[in-house]
Amino acid sequence: MSHTADRATTLAALHDSGEVLVLPTVWDVWSARVAVQAGFRALTVGSHPVADSLGSADGENMDFADYLAVVARITGDVEVPVSADVESGYGLDPEELIERLLEAGAAGANIEDVVHGEGKRVRDRQEHADYIAAARSAADAAGVPFVLNGRTDAVKLGTDVFPDPLAEAVERIQLMEGAGARAVYPVGLTTAEQVTALVGAVSVPVNVTAQPVTGHGAGTLSALTELGARRITFGPLWQKWLAEVSAGQLAEWVASE
Repeated sequence: MSHTADRATTLAALHDSGEVLVLPTVWDVWSARVAVQAGFRALTVGSHPVADSLGSADGENMDFADYLAVVARITGDVEVPVSADVESGYGLDPEELIERLLEAGAAGANIEDVVHGEGKRVRDRQEHADYIAAARSAADAAGVPFVLNGRTDAVKLGTDVFPDPLAEAVERIQLMEGAGARAVYPVGLTTAEQVTALVGAVSVPVNVTAQPVTGHGAGTLSALTELGARRITFGPLWQKWLAEVSAGQLAEWVASE
């Protein structure tokens, strides 16, 4: 546990530094090694790319034990802190969720507000904040400065679910910050204006998803930095890009009929 606590301390310090933190989203030991060799100081494990690598599907369709086994293999192989995407928590209470994450060596986790196991039910604002708060308390009780990244899908869900998705996201990330999240993750941001609005709503780092080659709708890493985004991850986009490039190259080796 002390090793995991040390890594969590490092990850928390990176979030508190005020610097922009790019966390490549990995899915196995190979991708983790590639990212570390490139010089990244911390990593995230993405549920979507892990599910694809296991022949499953995102949306809490994996067996959580299988997912944690992947996380444990990664944390056991690299020396940098690793955060894990646990979707909405796989139906676990926050205390058990944190216990199992710590056992797998994770130094942080994304927790989202869409409960896939309940027909994609969206937790209400306070319900999700309370889940984050309980996870924060569990980590604190274990003596680990675990980095909780509170995710909301409000913008992604759009006006079909919320009259004003951006305003809803603001309310949710503020509640999650108050509940003890060390970063917040309003997924679905596509413009500079959206990033600016969310960054200005909280004091903790705002996580933006970017594509490692083409960047983000708001621009490059430099542009995102100027907008104030302080945590950038790739979601499934690095893996998808590798798949597209590989498929194109490999197709040249397919014998023509």
